[in-house]
Amino acid sequence: MRTLVARLDSDGDVLLAGPAVRAAAAAGEVVFLCGPGGVHAAELLPGVTRIVEWECPWIANPAPEVRPFDVEAVTALLHGIRADVALILTSFHQSPLPLALILRLAGVPKIVARSTDYPGSLLDVRVTGDPDVPEAQRALEVAHAAGFALPDGDDGRLAVVDPPRTDLSHPYVVVHPGASAPARTWSPDRWAKAVVALTAAGSRVVVTGGPAEAGLTEHVAGACGTDLGGRTSFRELAGILAGADAVVVGNTGPAHLAAAVGTPVVSLFAPVVPAVRWAPHGKHVLLGDQNAPCRGTRARECPVPGHPCLDLVDPADVVAAVAEVTA
Repeated sequence: MRTLVARLDSDGDVLLAGPAVRAAAAAGEVVFLCGPGGVHAAELLPGVTRIVEWECPWIANPAPEVRPFDVEAVTALLHGIRADVALILTSFHQSPLPLALILRLAGVPKIVARSTDYPGSLLDVRVTGDPDVPEAQRALEVAHAAGFALPDGDDGRLAVVDPPRTDLSHPYVVVHPGASAPARTWSPDRWAKAVVALTAAGSRVVVTGGPAEAGLTEHVAGACGTDLGGRTSFRELAGILAGADAVVVGNTGPAHLAAAVGTPVVSLFAPVVPAVRWAPHGKHVLLGDQNAPCRGTRARECPVPGHPCLDLVDPADVVAAVAEVTA
């Protein structure tokens, strides 16, 4: 049995597909189709045999052009995989049907996905149901509909392959201030004040971020924190998060990576997307006004002056939340 699992978003979305991947892998080989932003997470998922990268024009942001040559090329590539079944994993606001059409043209005999729209003959199994479920559960339900089940002893939590050990001395708390959508994280000055507050409360603080976030992490770390911005791979970040007592982070991929390595999360969570779907799938404390005016807008830039859903959170609240999750 060869299963193609498609999740074409970013690293966090790919991590949330992990339980569905493990269910499919219990029945055979899994080929994972992901976008450029999800490759590093796909490399860490238990059960993935092969990774195929494709920048999907109706998922990627900013979106590339839809070019006939590219569509023909990916159709031929998918045809060559010879999958027995395909699982298309999407968020509630995404349609699986364009990819289902390509998979059908590629000759995949069984295609399973959630779809609000009538799929006609594009899907063999159409999953519906309550949209307000955790994203990892939403994906796992698609795997269940295809006939896959988690193996005995698998509790369905997020997981990654064993991360490397870190050379950082313990104990420490990780602060990860960046996010691909600015609306989904605290303002930089609030992060910097939280590092000062955590240090004053007795925590050693390590600040992490990607290469493009080096200026942000330097500002946030200040004179108190250890700045690792741009100095770790995604796999190395997993090791750093695994060694932490707690991780303080916005709604972004490292929140799910922390959950996958079993580290409790203090989540600065803006309600632009629902927490019931996207909050960390593990031990966590949620901070932020979940009934703020930006609720449910899916905005990437905060639509409300002053970013009140998060910037009204006091750094002392973060210190208290870290104490709570590490108690």
